[in-house]
Amino acid sequence: MYIPPSYQNNNTEEIKTFVKNNSFGILVNQTNGKPWATHIPLELQTKNEKDILVGHIAKANPQWHNFKDNPEVLCIFNGPHSYISSSWYKDEEVPTWNYIAVHIYGKITIVDKDTAMKGLNDLVNKYEQASECPLHLDNLSKSTLAQVNGIIAFEIEITDIQATYKLSQTREEDKPKIIEELEKRDAGSKEIAKHMKK
Repeated sequence: MYIPPSYQNNNTEEIKTFVKNNSFGILVNQTNGKPWATHIPLELQTKNEKDILVGHIAKANPQWHNFKDNPEVLCIFNGPHSYISSSWYKDEEVPTWNYIAVHIYGKITIVDKDTAMKGLNDLVNKYEQASECPLHLDNLSKSTLAQVNGIIAFEIEITDIQATYKLSQTREEDKPKIIEELEKRDAGSKEIAKHMKK
């Protein structure tokens, strides 16, 4: 990913927190000779003291057929973003966009059913925490759980992490006005304003 030096984030802990909080990502690889992308939860976990991504896709999705022969994948995580009007600047300039994005490169490996079930349990338990009546996979019938046979679960060994936090770092004198205007707008704009204040 192209990252101007001003927008590059190398704070590993901040990036890991971002990925955990924005884990609905995009898994990209080459499938049948063309780029292929699937939108799925990709959970950041630790295995043998190394960070990995854990996920699954439908067995009907042809993307997994290339995992063994071409294990290199890209995972994209998007955060808040917002249009930035140059009318908020002191000097004339073109408009732009502020955003946060993380690209994680890695090598993907298909996992066995026991490892897949652990990953599914972790995923469901994470997102059921806020439910009034949390669902647990252990409480589902065997016939319902048989749907697990319709997925391919995997782990991704992380080889590179790139993070862009484009938050008007090159416009320090305009930041107060940009933040003020963003706070009048939609939820994504307000979230960008919060990150700009940090």
